[in-house]
Amino acid sequence: MNRETMGSDAAAFAAPADVAGIDRLQRLALIAGGAGAVVCLAGLLLSPHYFFRAYLVGWVFWMGVTLGCLAISLLHHMTRGAWGLVIRRVLEAASRTLPLLLVLALPLAFGMKDLYEWARPEAVRADVLLQAKAPYLNVPFFFLRLVIYFLIWGGFAYAVGRLSLRQDRQPDPGLTRKMQLIAGPGLAAYCLAVTFASVDWLMSLQPRWFSTIYGVYLMGSQGLAALAFLITFALWLSRREPMSQVLQPRHFHDWGKLFFAFVMLWAYFSFSQFLIIWAGNLPEEISFYWVRMQGRWGLVFLAIALFHFLLPFLLLLSRDLKRNARRLVIVAVLMLVMRWVELVWQVEPAFADHHRGFYWLYLVTPLTLGGFWLAWFLRELKKRPLLPINDPYLPEAIAHHE
Repeated sequence: MNRETMGSDAAAFAAPADVAGIDRLQRLALIAGGAGAVVCLAGLLLSPHYFFRAYLVGWVFWMGVTLGCLAISLLHHMTRGAWGLVIRRVLEAASRTLPLLLVLALPLAFGMKDLYEWARPEAVRADVLLQAKAPYLNVPFFFLRLVIYFLIWGGFAYAVGRLSLRQDRQPDPGLTRKMQLIAGPGLAAYCLAVTFASVDWLMSLQPRWFSTIYGVYLMGSQGLAALAFLITFALWLSRREPMSQVLQPRHFHDWGKLFFAFVMLWAYFSFSQFLIIWAGNLPEEISFYWVRMQGRWGLVFLAIALFHFLLPFLLLLSRDLKRNARRLVIVAVLMLVMRWVELVWQVEPAFADHHRGFYWLYLVTPLTLGGFWLAWFLRELKKRPLLPINDPYLPEAIAHHE
């Protein structure tokens, strides 16, 4: 598709997204979310402790997909790569689910004492260390910081999205440069906010443990989750008009290479954290891994090493696999499953009381939140054209060549 044929086919993309099956998929997502909510309510009544743990896992998982999409979108604007241009609307729509996720954070307010030791006044009074951390680790400040994080992430998502929408209405090449100028500070702000958020949401589950690399470790996880979702949804789009005319093996190849890079990046952060803590062998640091490498959690630890890193790493070495959308999606779906497994592995061992009878909540709750998230995502995707039709780099990005 060259510049001339792009002009003749632009009408297919100028209107808000109209993809066969998108309304049906949205309805199914809402039905799944609603049915799951009923089951989760039963879980809340039967075991509120496990419900809030599972809810935290599900919420952090979908926050990872959303924030990862935001970060990849900003990275695309900085590099202006064709790999991101053809899927930019998907990244923007995922970023615009932040208001929903802020609302979905409200149930956590009712489970703070179940989740965090530092949120229980009696525990703080009995522990000198918790008293020293109380100026930072307290419930009002926790939610104040949460709002600040969302203002930062949402602010940059809105700023870039507004310029992208303006570009659809007026072919001004200067808008591309403006988005690029916003993307740099936005990416830096994203990293800073995620670093603090990682402490709030996950690290403080064990307030006596700390890791200086945990923030970038979570960033790598979010990048993986976002790319896995992106590849999976891109395959769904590539089978439907009009995106079947646009998405090509070379695009999946580019995403596969970026996916491969994030697999190695996550492994580097993960192993660096493990190696430094294990070699140091300090009681306040080693406790995190000690409990997670014993018994059945040790088997999960091994599964994460094999299926979160080693198997995807070996598969993604293949150029042919990265250019084959169906095969690449198998790796992407595996990664989404392992992201969920890894989050359960992080959260559940932080608590002393384990009851396998309620482990099903760890599956149902993320799927329920995922139903609502997907429905909101599709709602946002339908609001705008599937391609940024006035972007000056678009003809080159969708040109058919090998």
